[in-house]
Amino acid sequence: MPRRFPARKLEIMRNARRASIPVRNAVVLRPADRVLTPVLGIMLVGLLFALSPVSSRAQTSRTPPPPQPPADLDGSFKYTPPGPAKSVEIGNFYLRRHKYQAAISRFQEAVQVRSDYAPAYLGLGKAYEKIGQKEKALHAYQQYLDALPSDKDAEDARDVHRAMARLRDER
Repeated sequence: MPRRFPARKLEIMRNARRASIPVRNAVVLRPADRVLTPVLGIMLVGLLFALSPVSSRAQTSRTPPPPQPPADLDGSFKYTPPGPAKSVEIGNFYLRRHKYQAAISRFQEAVQVRSDYAPAYLGLGKAYEKIGQKEKALHAYQQYLDALPSDKDAEDARDVHRAMARLRDER
């Protein structure tokens, strides 16, 4: 005797075959399941929340206060700049965003930390050139060439030589 399926299950089985889905993976949801499943999910989430051991009040009272930055003896906070490489990286970010004053302050910060750091002078030269302070740019480029570790590196800095020549011509 052939096996008989309800009309809805037969329709799902036909659609599963058309879409090449194995019939055993086809799911039949009854109208009651469509309503009951989301309600059960919401009830389960509420039950888990109610049974959680830590309430929000208890959690805030147990958390330690955030760490305070070190203070000087008079109670004021002292800013400690990052290393020169990080300052130059941030300065280059500001240069790409066309925020030249912020870039200049970052490059100057790197020079204050380490006065022989050549990339800081290169960034200063670029930023000063962008805002039109040609004398300062020329001076920064010259300090960049002086701060390079070897003459070979100075000769490889063709872009800086071109920029210096252009700035001298514009004077």
